[in-house]
Amino acid sequence: MEKIKSSCIVSSGAFSVKKSAIKQYDPFNKKPPVIGDLVFGEVSALGHHRLIESKSGRQHTLNIGTRAIFVFGNRYAPDQFEGIVPDSSQEFVELFSQGGVIGEVKTQNQLVGVTTKIKVLGYVCDNESKVINTTDHVLITAKNETRNKKGSKIILCVGTTMNSGKTHAAAACCYALSSMNKNVRAAKITGTASLKDILLMNDCGAEHVADFTYFGYPSTYLMGATQLLSMFRTFDMKYGNDPANYIVIEFADGIFQRETAMLLQMPEIRKRISKLVFCAPDSTAVFGGIQALRDKFGLVPDAISGLCSSSPLAIREIQEFTDTPILQSMEKNYKKIFSIIGS
Repeated sequence: MEKIKSSCIVSSGAFSVKKSAIKQYDPFNKKPPVIGDLVFGEVSALGHHRLIESKSGRQHTLNIGTRAIFVFGNRYAPDQFEGIVPDSSQEFVELFSQGGVIGEVKTQNQLVGVTTKIKVLGYVCDNESKVINTTDHVLITAKNETRNKKGSKIILCVGTTMNSGKTHAAAACCYALSSMNKNVRAAKITGTASLKDILLMNDCGAEHVADFTYFGYPSTYLMGATQLLSMFRTFDMKYGNDPANYIVIEFADGIFQRETAMLLQMPEIRKRISKLVFCAPDSTAVFGGIQALRDKFGLVPDAISGLCSSSPLAIREIQEFTDTPILQSMEKNYKKIFSIIGS
């Protein structure tokens, strides 16, 4: 075993693992990696990702030779990479998220450059020489699996794709509700490790925030339906038991993305939605998205938001074909937003 310096950067993909547990690595263990395995690695070539987010939420600049704790996981990002955990041990792997998630790229957007390459120095191990895996470290549990009373109101934010404005819409909801003296909790149920989204919700008034990393998962891509529902249910049963309170939830990527589509089709989740906010970049995407929600999922949005809501011209176009309220996420008019989502 080789020692790891206490000052070593621990990526946010390993959020659920206590930093005090990360002390040593095994340079000789060549087992096939699995989702959640921690790796002590060194940057060997810089590419698309030149920053890494630590457990504190700070973004550190990467240089050739930077050493850090990375985590094996999958990635689904239409604007960037589709990445998976390799089937066998590799000397070099690819970094496909700022949260320190590594593996091998399966497909990538042609507008994106090469990945940052990581040399695997060894698996991070505990005192019994067992590889530390994030899925063995869960930060959120609920006392009960069911409730006999009505739960907190859930505001669900979904969208057309990544970068459609879902997180800013969710944060605006948190701000409006907290400004109206409502107790708010917030979560991002799917995606790839990145604390900045839930930290923004926290900054905007959510008292308790969490995402899938709190459950030990560096990402949710290719996760099973049972695992997805379990995370949703646990967060709901932990923080959603007071009917006077609100929970703001974001599903990553677009409504056709595998995990988001699975969740939207689950009866247990559908019946918990109090308000559905649909986010899109422009009016055409809003038009198609409303139809897709209706035809594929049988859902009708209670509000339109996202990038389109920041443009007066886009709003004018949207109002030509729907009277669904526009939630202007960047305006932060909390009384107006509350009138849309608060009832």
